[in-house]
Amino acid sequence: MGYLIIVGFFGLIGMLVSNRLKSKFKHYSRVPMTNGLSGAEVAAKMLEHYNIRDVKIVQGQGFLTDHYNPQTKTISLSPEVFQGRSVSAAAVASHECGHAVQHKEAYSWLTFRSKMVPVVQLASRAQSLLFILAFGGFASGVGGGLLWQILIAAFFITTLFAVVTLPVEFDASKRALAWLDRSHVATGVQHEGAKDALWWAAMTYVVSALSAITIFLYLFLSRD
Repeated sequence: MGYLIIVGFFGLIGMLVSNRLKSKFKHYSRVPMTNGLSGAEVAAKMLEHYNIRDVKIVQGQGFLTDHYNPQTKTISLSPEVFQGRSVSAAAVASHECGHAVQHKEAYSWLTFRSKMVPVVQLASRAQSLLFILAFGGFASGVGGGLLWQILIAAFFITTLFAVVTLPVEFDASKRALAWLDRSHVATGVQHEGAKDALWWAAMTYVVSALSAITIFLYLFLSRD
């Protein structure tokens, strides 16, 4: 019951923050950039400033699916960001470029996070099955303890990943906002709008990390 309450609570908070982020994105999507640059052009300009020539900028699919892939050195921008000439587009595009700059400069948290990806993917896939097996084993008294320990270990890995993601995301936004201001791509009201949009984006990662930490602690304290 406690587990369901925790999941439900953070699920609700996450939904509220996500809805707020979407609302902010749509609001700033209606605020045009005075320089007329699209998100793709902002990204290209920032990469050029940092002399990054081996990163591709491509148009992806979906809404707010923007990301940087360090393995393929690709910045994928959603259609609204790639084509958009708004404050939202500039904010998101420069944020993803911030990750590319982190990669170039071997930012320690990004490096650590990237190395964790294969293990996290395995742990994530195993969690659902382990959860069922752990409860089944616990109820029957057969192997429940061992399965429970393995489940906790899997949750620890995904929780650590969520926590490590925080400095990576905050730093990328910090780099993006500093560059937008320094390069005069977004100043004044436009810069404040970009800052507001990126802050709400960061809050989604904060909620995710808090949720992961709380669930892990609950499972850890319930192991006996």
